[in-house]
Amino acid sequence: MDKIKPVQTSTTDRQSAIDRERTLHRALGDPSRVRVLECLRLAAGPLDAAQIAARVGLHANTVRSHLRVLEEARLVSGAREERHRPGRPRLVYEATPEEAAVGQPAGYRLLAEILASYLAGSGEDSAERAEQAGRAWGRYLVDRRPPFASSSAEEDVGAVVRLLEEFGFDPRLESAEHGHRVLMQHCPFGEVADSYRTIVCSVHLGLIQGALSELGAHVETEAIEPFVEPGVCAATLEETAAAR
Repeated sequence: MDKIKPVQTSTTDRQSAIDRERTLHRALGDPSRVRVLECLRLAAGPLDAAQIAARVGLHANTVRSHLRVLEEARLVSGAREERHRPGRPRLVYEATPEEAAVGQPAGYRLLAEILASYLAGSGEDSAERAEQAGRAWGRYLVDRRPPFASSSAEEDVGAVVRLLEEFGFDPRLESAEHGHRVLMQHCPFGEVADSYRTIVCSVHLGLIQGALSELGAHVETEAIEPFVEPGVCAATLEETAAAR
C-alpha cells in the first residue's frame, strides 16, 4: 500500500496565512470596528452606513472607514441593493461567513488585472478609452439632482467627495487657488495600479469628470496627479470660467 505523503506547505502559503492573520488583527483591534461587525452579525438583513451609524452611535463617515477595513479583512461584504423604484441603489453591507470569504479579494484583483491588461494592450488610445469608461460610470453613480435644481461649487465638490468616499478612496479636501484639491488617500485598485497606473488613473479621472458632467457642475478637473504623497493621488477641482 502506498504511504500517504504529508501535505507540504509552501513558503508562499505560509506568508499568505501570516498576512491574513495580520489583516484580521488589524481589523479586530479597534473596539468601534468590532461594534460595527457585531451590528451586522446581529442584523436581520443588510444595512447601509447610515443605519449602522445610528445603531452603534458613530458618525456615518467613521462607519464607512471601519467598513473598508472590515471588507479588506473579508469580514463584511458590500453590494448595491436591488431597487424597484427610481433612484440610485444604496450600498449595503452584511457580515461575511468566513468560509465564503476565502479567495474573494484575489478573485476581484484577478478580474481587474485581466481587464486593465486587455485595455492597456488594445491600442494607443487605451488611456482615452479608460477615461471614457470612467465618465460613463461617473454619470451613472453620482446622486442625480432634480430638474432645474441649482447648486454651488461647494455643493458640487461635496457630491464628488461623497462619491469617492463611498467607493473607498478615503478622500481629504484642501483649498486650492481657484477651487479645491481632493487628496485620494486610498486607491481601491492600488495593487493593479502598480502595473497599469495609466489605465487605473484614467478610469478614476473619468469617474470624477462624469460625475461633474451629470451634476452640471460649477467645477472641473483635467488630470489626476499620482503619488503627490506616499500612496496619495490628487485631483484639483477648479471653478469653471462661468462660475468665477
